[in-house]
Amino acid sequence: MRYQPEHKAEIHQKIVKDASRRIRTEGLTGAAVSAVMRDAGLTHGGFYKHFESKDELLIESLGEAFREIADSLVQAAEQSHSEEPWKAIVKTYLTLEYCDHAEHGCPLATLAPEMARVDKEMRGQILAELVKYRDRMIPFMPGRRTTDKERAFFQIFSTMVGATEIARMLPGPEMREKVLANARDLLLRSF
Repeated sequence: MRYQPEHKAEIHQKIVKDASRRIRTEGLTGAAVSAVMRDAGLTHGGFYKHFESKDELLIESLGEAFREIADSLVQAAEQSHSEEPWKAIVKTYLTLEYCDHAEHGCPLATLAPEMARVDKEMRGQILAELVKYRDRMIPFMPGRRTTDKERAFFQIFSTMVGATEIARMLPGPEMREKVLANARDLLLRSF
């Protein structure tokens, strides 16, 4: 059976999206080729029709994860008519929804320790994805100058990532919400 030309692109995108969610829940090793291809309803052998290597899949999947969370945060910022956009980003990020559903959350909160241990070549590719993420967030950060906005980005996101990581370690939703709420309150009062 012949497929339409766009079929391969659709399958490729499905594999990337599935792998993106899988690595956010299970870590970089969670995107095993056999599991990702099984999720897509394909054979392990079909993988190389879409990717040259597992590293290529990982980088595309991380890019997808950063794009997905950035799209959500940009949407929250753009819809924040009555408050400063960065505050809407903080309120959206530091929620139980993102905390309890890592597959839809920020890859930094799940993967930062693993990403720091990858080889030098992959670290450069991950850094490129992080820079794109930062660049999408910078316009919404507090501050007048770009350097102030960049500083605010690192302060705000470092706090949010850390709070999410700690909250995810806690057993109950009340405890997790308390950590997230304290980080939200701190950030909203700090700028």
